[in-house]
Amino acid sequence: MTARVLWYNATLATLTHGAPDGWGLVPNGALLTEGSTIAWVGPYVDRPAAAAGAREVNLGGRVVTPGLIDCHTHLVYGGHRANEAEMRANGASYEAIARAGGGIRSTMAATRTASEQVLYDSARHRARALMSEGVTTIEIKSGYGLSHEDEERCLRVARSLGQALPVDVRTTFLGAHALPPEYEGRADDYISAVCDWMPPLHAAGLIDAVDAFCETIGFTPAQTQRVFEQARALGLPVKLHAEQLSDQGGAVLAASYGALSCDHLEHLSTAGVAAMKAAGSVAVLLPGAFYMLRETRVPPIASLRSAGVPIAVATDHNPGTSPGLSLLLSAHMSCIFFRLTPLEAIKGITVHAAKALGLYDRGMLAAGMRADFAAWDVSHPNELTYWFGQNPCRRVIAAGAERT
Repeated sequence: MTARVLWYNATLATLTHGAPDGWGLVPNGALLTEGSTIAWVGPYVDRPAAAAGAREVNLGGRVVTPGLIDCHTHLVYGGHRANEAEMRANGASYEAIARAGGGIRSTMAATRTASEQVLYDSARHRARALMSEGVTTIEIKSGYGLSHEDEERCLRVARSLGQALPVDVRTTFLGAHALPPEYEGRADDYISAVCDWMPPLHAAGLIDAVDAFCETIGFTPAQTQRVFEQARALGLPVKLHAEQLSDQGGAVLAASYGALSCDHLEHLSTAGVAAMKAAGSVAVLLPGAFYMLRETRVPPIASLRSAGVPIAVATDHNPGTSPGLSLLLSAHMSCIFFRLTPLEAIKGITVHAAKALGLYDRGMLAAGMRADFAAWDVSHPNELTYWFGQNPCRRVIAAGAERT
């Protein structure tokens, strides 16, 4: 028999569509869960007959939100790049460091030499840091192996994390992240190799989505399109690192393939906004990279709002340009740097982050949703983007089970 639990004595921030205040606040609220699913949400006094006999858990009057979702991370890699942060502090640009053999290639070398156990242990530590702040779903990209064998190892580690930890892990194949040295001057040949690796990796159950880095220091729109064509042939959804350093028209291209999301977007054009709106693609903002790279050009937030493009926020955790491990800090920075409202930022790490992963069973507190939620020592959910440097998360329930 499926276990039923009534979680009560909480202010619920349901974040459901059409809520009058946006937050969907339910004072003195309760949730009834059956196994891994939310069966009912509402005021405690209106609890249904089905709650009779359920195990009851007092949430202590805390604010409860959906479990947080980090929809863009590069969690599996070897080494770190603190030396490059020092180089940037001394005046070197991101592009100059990359062209000098640093950047992604530097992490590729460290990743290739690391054992699978070392990769797993370090990624597990990072995942637990995110989980401690109420994260219940994490997207993890490959892209630091840049060979069939090493991309497979990184994806396998990501899958293992989801199997070993009480967090749902979605894997994204990012073979088209950078050009490895053995393909120097042969970018088209490398893209052919990436496309060849995709079918066996997918057949092994290692890929949930496909991504690429479409940029002057990454891959051209034509090369990106070849990757997307292979993804389409395999029935895999696509995402794109788009318009981070320049406008390459990546968002328009990605939208033509029905992209789940386009991410970064500091140089997104009006045409890109319109294409994303038409395709239903989510705009994923990555304020950690914006901050780390000391960027000054912000994504076109007003245009995205006006068009009704859903806006998500993620850590973009990676060793070079966003080594942070706090989704709450990313949400805070999205309000400070990009002028998101607290409600936009919180929806950006819940309901819209879920959409960016093609997931529609989480991100809100509603009957039928996955029972992922977190309880916070705050008086209103807007405090989650106000405080920084502390963690107010007190309880996390993932798929109906409380983490210990």
